[in-house]
Amino acid sequence: MTKVNLDPITTEIIQSSLQAACDEMFVAMRKTAMSSIIYEVLDFGTAVTDTDGNIAASGAGIPAFIAMCDKAAQAVIKKYKIEDIKEGDVFATNDPYNGGVTHLNDVIVVMPIFVDGERIAWTANIAHWPDLGGMAPGGISADAKEIFQEGLQLPVIKMIEEGKPIQSVIDIITANSRVPQYTLGDMWAAIASIRVGEKRIKDIAIKYGKETFKQSVQLFMDYGEKNSLESLQNLPKGTFHGEDLLDDGRKIQVDVTITNKEFIVDLRNNPKQDEGPNNASYDGTVVSAQMAFKAITSGDFVCNAGTFRPLKVLCDEGSMFNPTRPAAQGIYYETDIRSYDLVWKTISNLNPDKATAGSFASICGTFMGGQHPDTGATFIIIEPQVGGWGASSVSDGLNANFSAFHGDTFNTPAEISEARHGVYVDQMRLNDEDGGEGKFRGGKGIVMDYRIRSKNAWVSVAYTRSKSLPWSLEGGNEGGSNYIEVIRKDGKVEKYSVVTGLTLDPEDVVRIHTASGGGYGNPHERDIDLIESDIKNEYVTLNQAKKYYNYNK
Repeated sequence: MTKVNLDPITTEIIQSSLQAACDEMFVAMRKTAMSSIIYEVLDFGTAVTDTDGNIAASGAGIPAFIAMCDKAAQAVIKKYKIEDIKEGDVFATNDPYNGGVTHLNDVIVVMPIFVDGERIAWTANIAHWPDLGGMAPGGISADAKEIFQEGLQLPVIKMIEEGKPIQSVIDIITANSRVPQYTLGDMWAAIASIRVGEKRIKDIAIKYGKETFKQSVQLFMDYGEKNSLESLQNLPKGTFHGEDLLDDGRKIQVDVTITNKEFIVDLRNNPKQDEGPNNASYDGTVVSAQMAFKAITSGDFVCNAGTFRPLKVLCDEGSMFNPTRPAAQGIYYETDIRSYDLVWKTISNLNPDKATAGSFASICGTFMGGQHPDTGATFIIIEPQVGGWGASSVSDGLNANFSAFHGDTFNTPAEISEARHGVYVDQMRLNDEDGGEGKFRGGKGIVMDYRIRSKNAWVSVAYTRSKSLPWSLEGGNEGGSNYIEVIRKDGKVEKYSVVTGLTLDPEDVVRIHTASGGGYGNPHERDIDLIESDIKNEYVTLNQAKKYYNYNK
């Protein structure tokens, strides 16, 4: 690399331009995708890496997704010879054992960027595609025992070569989907997104010079590392132990060691890999640790490969946090969020300004489908749910927010669900169940009703924090529970936190319950004005105020 003289203004402009390119990639995907899980919920992410596949900049969307894009680019570099990676190529992977990181529905497409014949960067897009086969519609089954039952695996394949689609690959993908029109639309939206990024990055590199571009990217990564190291100086040093329970009673644990130069997350001595789909790849576990690390250290918007250089993650091979093939990983997201939550529980108190009680800590992924009663077309609803966040030492927790994993995402509007899918949305309100009381109370979860319109419909869920509740701090009360009720048209009520392909009939109601976050401080110390405000705004009932807060008016 030829050294050039760089000034900080040019470096900052290039970095801001990369960020703008990622944001434009994000908008392109949102505007062109077919599935509501993408264009409404924004269950996707975009990123740019350097030539070696290290994250340089990212767009909006799911933080846990964005940090997976570099692993896919690196998997391509590892698998293919230099001469086999050409301008105009597009690669895809969804294999969690080979650059895919998550589960088979989350497909990452990556594209090399060339200027003057030299590869200088990659663009990447990851999104949840609605169905790629598997034993259950939507690809998610709590009954899966191995990854082969979860759908089509794309083990770092080339799908476009020098700008020309490889039709046989595309045919295989669509032939394995129950909703091929949506899968095909989402695929081309993802490809359009990374091609937008390619054009913008070429423009930047040509405008400022290829060498200036490459060195600016590396300098900003060094800046990210510097910020993290400076933040470590302000944290207590030592090894901190944390434990939690899974809903089945198994213990998970972590040791976090903080020095001036390292942040070590030791997840060894945890349960062996699950016989079902509750496993998360090692790369996914690293991403969980990255999110907790970023949350406790620098609060700025700089987040690139350099940011995470001080982080090390240790896992036993063959554990639920680092399984071996062919373990199923369809419900990886519940395992990843629990590892994130475990690390956060262990370290958040090290920075009093950021300490919070536990949140509802579940994606609460809700999968429903059937044949649309008006058109007869197959539909699949994929809907993460919002819930309550934990209280802090200075304020109540947030109501009805997505988990920390989801970042800048949204729920699907009732109008979209009713128009596109065979359901009615009868209600969405804050959860009024007990839980999360404290000097500062946990944020409220929700209650949401889907009323079924079609015959032979089905629902699948796998919620965590249904028995092991969101933890409290300083004498507050634990939060609530995540679960669903199926209210049959004859009035019979069934309760589930995990179920696959449960058959539904017209007029059955699927009622979602998400948990309130944990409380902070003794409930008897809550300010009387806050109690009365809660009663007025129906956050608590009068009976709850009397029961938990000794309210006597």
